[in-house]
Amino acid sequence: MIFCAALSPQLEFTVQMTCESCANKVRGALEGKPDLGAAVAMLFGSGVQGVVRFLQLSPERCLIDGSIDGLQPGAHGLHVHALGDLTLDCLSCGEHYNPFGQQHGGPGDSERHVGDLGNIVASEDGKASFRLEDDQLKVWDVIGRSLVVDAGEDDLGRGSHPLSKLTGNSGERLACGIIARSAGLFENPKRICACDGVTLWEERDRPIAGKGRNKANMDTPAAHL
Repeated sequence: MIFCAALSPQLEFTVQMTCESCANKVRGALEGKPDLGAAVAMLFGSGVQGVVRFLQLSPERCLIDGSIDGLQPGAHGLHVHALGDLTLDCLSCGEHYNPFGQQHGGPGDSERHVGDLGNIVASEDGKASFRLEDDQLKVWDVIGRSLVVDAGEDDLGRGSHPLSKLTGNSGERLACGIIARSAGLFENPKRICACDGVTLWEERDRPIAGKGRNKANMDTPAAHL
């Protein structure tokens, strides 16, 4: 399976999920498996594009590793949303994934949405490369849901705005993608673009398309653990 950024961003291994029962079936099939699971989301929208990978390191730790281009410099909220529904682009992704009915918070907070991943920071060139670990997110819980990056900084539930405890007041949804099941770290032969053969796990330090695509940026860390 190959994907090219010049084509319509349809991932053939994603399935839009608009009901909780669908996600429950995915969870039941994957939870407790020996390989623990991995997933990937390709984000598109508003001139923003990126790839984010999820790897379950242990039953308690999930690695989130990604690179997103086309952002305004500064902090941007990143959240897993409840629905993998892109029929209205990012507007139909539902609310933050919040199975326990908690208030919005930050990744290190005891009270938070499971989907609250805090902020990523874009540099002056509009690119955010990041690697996070989370102790609440589980790969088997989020496959079939969506990942959304927002226009502004997430206040982590600490602001005075009425939306602070709901969404972190992080502004409009800039780009989103369905979280799809993937092979594990360095095991995924799927390619973003057939023209260069860069795999999902190799492309972290390269732009999705254009100049610099064919060689890695040696100034940024390699995508290994």
